[in-house]
Amino acid sequence: MHLEQINSPDELKKLPVEELPKLADEIRRFLIESLSKTGGHSASNLGVVELTIALHYLFDSPRDKILWDVGHQAYVHKILTGRREMFSTLRQYKGLCGFPKMRESEHDCWETGHSSTSLSGAMGMVAARDLKGEDYKVIPVIGDGALTGGMALEALNHIGESQSDMIVILNDNQMSISPNVGAIHNHLARLRTNKSYNKMKDEIQHLLKKIPTVGVPFAKTLERIKDSLKYLVVSGVFFEHLGFTYIGPVDGHQLDELMESLRLAGKTKGPVLVHVITRKGYGYKPAEDDSVVYHGVGTYKIESGAFQKKAGGPPTYPSVFGKTLVKLAEKDERIVAITPAMLTGSKLDDFQKKFPHRCFDVGIAEQHAVTFAAGLATQGMKPVLAIYSTFLQRGYDQLVHDVCRQNLNVVFAVDRAGFVGEDGETHQGIYDIGYMRSQPNMVIMMPKDENELQHMIHTAVQYNDGPVAVRYSKSAGVGVPMDDELKLVPIGKAEEVRPGKDVAILALGPMVQTSLEAAERLKEKGIDARVINARFAKPLDTALLDQLVEENIPLITVEEAAVLGGFGSAVLEYYQQKEIDMPKVKILGVPDVYVEHGSIDDQRREVGLTPEGIADTVNRFLSQKIQKA
Repeated sequence: MHLEQINSPDELKKLPVEELPKLADEIRRFLIESLSKTGGHSASNLGVVELTIALHYLFDSPRDKILWDVGHQAYVHKILTGRREMFSTLRQYKGLCGFPKMRESEHDCWETGHSSTSLSGAMGMVAARDLKGEDYKVIPVIGDGALTGGMALEALNHIGESQSDMIVILNDNQMSISPNVGAIHNHLARLRTNKSYNKMKDEIQHLLKKIPTVGVPFAKTLERIKDSLKYLVVSGVFFEHLGFTYIGPVDGHQLDELMESLRLAGKTKGPVLVHVITRKGYGYKPAEDDSVVYHGVGTYKIESGAFQKKAGGPPTYPSVFGKTLVKLAEKDERIVAITPAMLTGSKLDDFQKKFPHRCFDVGIAEQHAVTFAAGLATQGMKPVLAIYSTFLQRGYDQLVHDVCRQNLNVVFAVDRAGFVGEDGETHQGIYDIGYMRSQPNMVIMMPKDENELQHMIHTAVQYNDGPVAVRYSKSAGVGVPMDDELKLVPIGKAEEVRPGKDVAILALGPMVQTSLEAAERLKEKGIDARVINARFAKPLDTALLDQLVEENIPLITVEEAAVLGGFGSAVLEYYQQKEIDMPKVKILGVPDVYVEHGSIDDQRREVGLTPEGIADTVNRFLSQKIQKA
């Protein structure tokens, strides 16, 4: 066994080259067995085993900088840089992060959870290197899906113009999470599959080597012939037009071919792009056959060949969203669904099957997705943008400038709002209230359960006075009955779900159920807590807030979101603007820290958003009030 002896790239380099394929097999077996126990990103990492081995064998990390775009493809990198024994804690609370993490290792030089950032980060490192007169390689590894992101294209333009030394690895596996789309994907497909071009290129290079030196003019003519054949056979030499030396396509699972190409790239001056063809899930047939399902999996039984899905239970919020949108679209032809490469995650599969011409997957292009929705809205359509909270951050300027400022009827279905669990701090959906609430015209709502979600989606689509955001969790619902008939939710109106006279808990979204459980604990201590389902972070139910002033009842706001600029802040702002003697208010939410990976329960426990935590906060809050009185 080679793997057990390798805890650093230096130890990897001691292996004979002919032993590397055996190491690749060992790594795949390790990944399959380890991820069966912890869960994690399976297919993407199985696809980059040889590529990662080759990079660490030929280059000198951490002196040479290897950047992993998105970051979920960095498991093999972690294995080869001394973290193999930590894999039993992968994505668990206080355990090994599922993405590159600087504090974990000096070999992690760039932290990535979102896509399309590696090229810009790499260009910054290259500029710093050159300004300081240093000499090391900078090697970003970016997938073909991430290359559809506008930021990646901006960086390619800068890198090509700079003509600085950099090796860009294009890991072309034809997938992001859902199948890739768009013109760049189609161009790569032509490069990938054009065997006649690669055969002709090899034959011409072989011929050129045999011809003796007969003068510069003749040699240049032959080079021009070779270049002209690229234009003749391949539909556009996109990367060479941008200033890159293009190497490839290269089989990413043939180590000898891969290493030869990387050696050549290391000797080439200026920016080089090595086009590496890999297969997601390579070496594990279930993951090869369904890389969408095996993108990120829970635990599974190796002998069964498939991971185990939890049977039964309440539907997830995303699945309720998907079914509701199909139901609404059957009756309203104006409804159009948009997703930035998250068709499966956002549960738009059925919508796409039923309404293929009204479903747009725009690729990893969140900014474009938002403004595309705005354009649809100007023409009387009802665009529904299904987007994760953490990814909507990337389209913030467009939300401000193109949607809210123009007061367009765009529905933002903000998935993964709140804590996201094992993906951790890069994916937490706890900031969107703060960055959306500041915008005029925006309505923000969040359901207490899955039944209320379907009514809110219906309400958002029917709303005609501007943009609406419906936030919902990634998790399973509460398990309530689902109404057959959809109803409108009154805009800006909360609802009392439990009466009480001693304290009012004004909760948003899933924190309503948690607050109800906290109220039962408080009852045992003789405290009668009222629980209110806020429903809306904007506009607030000001009539309710005024009523609480009249009652002079202490108030606690509870949200699974950042307290800075959040729902609780909005309540305080309202009272301050009214310039009245407001009730005593306590805000409970996520403090000003990045909450790292673990289960959602772990994350809630860390910040006190559990029934016990809320009850303890209420106890302390009321005790302080009594002492001051």
